[in-house]
Amino acid sequence: MKRTFRRSIRSGFTLVEAAVATALIGIALASLLTALQSGTRTNEASRRLTQAIFLSQEICEWALRLPFEDPEESGETPGSEEGDPPLAVDDLDDLMGVTYSPPRDAYGSAITDMSGWSETITLTWRDSSNVATVVPDGSSDVVHVQVSLSYQGRQVLTNDWLVTRRSQS
Repeated sequence: MKRTFRRSIRSGFTLVEAAVATALIGIALASLLTALQSGTRTNEASRRLTQAIFLSQEICEWALRLPFEDPEESGETPGSEEGDPPLAVDDLDDLMGVTYSPPRDAYGSAITDMSGWSETITLTWRDSSNVATVVPDGSSDVVHVQVSLSYQGRQVLTNDWLVTRRSQS
């Protein structure tokens, strides 16, 4: 009698193969979820930065539109309007050292749908021949305006610019 050996045809996977495939799929899914989470955080940070730039531009437009000094010429010292923040802003120096929350638009009106945001405005007078030199308040025709924007207490952006006294024509 002759013996014949048949090779058995494998059907299915071994336990080791199934475990390796499961581990590879698990690693791929974990990497994908990590990438998605990182992308979401990046998008949120970009959205906040974009909002902060918008708010900074609003303050810049407001500051550039305001008269350099009090139009009533009452002889008051810079930044001496009533209220904290000032209730009425009629010249540039009224923005000295104020914090607005909710933030303000280019006309000084509160932007009520931006809760969690605050903007702190700082003014320093600069020497007109060397803007790096700080001079006493009100003693120059150049003011350095700095706005610091925060969302829920965390600083998002600081921006600054110079404002000069317009010549009277």
